[in-house]
Amino acid sequence: MTEKMLQKISQQYVLTERDTQRLKVNGMQFRIRAFHAQGLGHVSVMTASGFFGLMKMDTLIINPIQRDMPLLSYDRVHAMGNDTLIYELYDTMLENVELAPIVRAKQNAAHLPDHDLGQHWYDSIKLGVSLSKKGKKGHTSAFDVAAMEYLTAYLQCAETAGCCAAVPKQEKASVYVEGLLEHGGPSTDVFKKGIGIEKTTDLFRKVLFGTHN
Repeated sequence: MTEKMLQKISQQYVLTERDTQRLKVNGMQFRIRAFHAQGLGHVSVMTASGFFGLMKMDTLIINPIQRDMPLLSYDRVHAMGNDTLIYELYDTMLENVELAPIVRAKQNAAHLPDHDLGQHWYDSIKLGVSLSKKGKKGHTSAFDVAAMEYLTAYLQCAETAGCCAAVPKQEKASVYVEGLLEHGGPSTDVFKKGIGIEKTTDLFRKVLFGTHN
């Protein structure tokens, strides 16, 4: 799915690959790629598989330092016959932004089974238009459609969002990233335990979110 997502983004923004890493953490093989999307910002994708193919995970992150859009984090997990789809948007915006297409994309997925993510420290900056679904293999095709529709809506919003200076956008994105490193999160905790806090910090700042050069 991440390859299709990169293709979708590349139809609107020129992508220049900046980094590729391969890691093995707690039995999972990770491939991580980072890009600069000209006119948008930092984009990264991460694919992971393990446990003899019983678990697969895709991640897409967009840190839109050149457009006044929220930071986007997409996760898709296939494990033990379950399919989980998560889109989280974080408030890194400098001004109010029109997100109506994303609202419609979320509404179009309302018939799919919801997934309760519980409470986390970052809930105060997570936007209500975020999406979380969990189903079985039979839901996969519908989840695929919902995932691409949501990304398409995000990119549509980015077309009309104002251009902005990178520094204040990076400062707002760093609040979230540094919070992950300090307070943790589902994926953050896995990396901190598997490769240590120093390597995790470099990975998050420089590759996944691009908040530091």
